[in-house]
Amino acid sequence: MKSFEKSVAINCSVEELFNFHLDTNNLKHITPPDTKVELLTPNLDIKEGAVLKLKTTKHFISTIWEIQIQKLISPSLLIDVSLKSPFTYWEHSHIFEKREEGCLMRDVVNYTLPFGFIGNSFDFLIQKELKNMFEFRHNVTKTMLEEKS
Repeated sequence: MKSFEKSVAINCSVEELFNFHLDTNNLKHITPPDTKVELLTPNLDIKEGAVLKLKTTKHFISTIWEIQIQKLISPSLLIDVSLKSPFTYWEHSHIFEKREEGCLMRDVVNYTLPFGFIGNSFDFLIQKELKNMFEFRHNVTKTMLEEKS
């Protein structure tokens, strides 16, 4: 299994950050401009067991994702796992920690690529893509929440 991790400090309350992630409409804002995201289950009530369906399109390639909320502990943790995605396994933990000033947002992704050894040989590309995507997500989330405060 492979993993990726990224953190950012944000000057907002941990409750604001947690609630921001409960609003699936924010996915459109935090998705990099080279990727189009379409919510197939808009206004989903995020709770344990809920399944979010979305369609992503990048470089004219569309992918359907079905993501199930596996664990939800307000206001510190949201874990989603893919039921359907380009990955054999995908688990994304959103971890929110209160700090003396603001909070720390940490994303941890554990994944398995399809096609065994052949798929694993492309992991460097996946790591680069994840780095770019989460840098964008963290920058936009930080900007949106700090402008509110």
